[in-house]
Amino acid sequence: MIIGTKAVKEPAFVGEMCRAFPGHVIVGLDAKDGYVATDGWAEVSTVKATELAKRFANDGVSSIVYTDIARDGMMQGVNVEATAALAREGGLPVIASGGVTNLDDIKALCEVADSGILGAITGRAIYEGSLDVAEAQRLSDQLTGAVHEPYQTHHSLPGCRRRARGQRR
Repeated sequence: MIIGTKAVKEPAFVGEMCRAFPGHVIVGLDAKDGYVATDGWAEVSTVKATELAKRFANDGVSSIVYTDIARDGMMQGVNVEATAALAREGGLPVIASGGVTNLDDIKALCEVADSGILGAITGRAIYEGSLDVAEAQRLSDQLTGAVHEPYQTHHSLPGCRRRARGQRR
């Protein structure tokens, strides 16, 4: 599960979820100039993303989805420096989000993957055609030496019963 604003406003909730679902909690941190933004980016706090990441690492969070809100959807490129710094200083693997535009961004993230970059999220670049997902995966695998298991679209949480396709609740 990915927890966003609630993680920032109620950090104790993150610890509770980590105890209930160990290894399955990711926190989404949206930031502007390194400071965490909440409530759909309407509010920028005085809390640094790196400080929150450290706390969440101690709680048992498995990774962070980091969005640089100044770049999200702007097709300006990913903020590689801030993303890598968060991974290094926060002590958690980071999934880059916001600004991933083309293969140059994928290459730049791969070059700092050893700082703790786990992956990337992109949206607009795909539907605008500036990023080919298959080519991005090939490049990433080539540059990082990654080997992948077959892609899965569903990962069950402990205690959750998987329904057959089309089965209603």
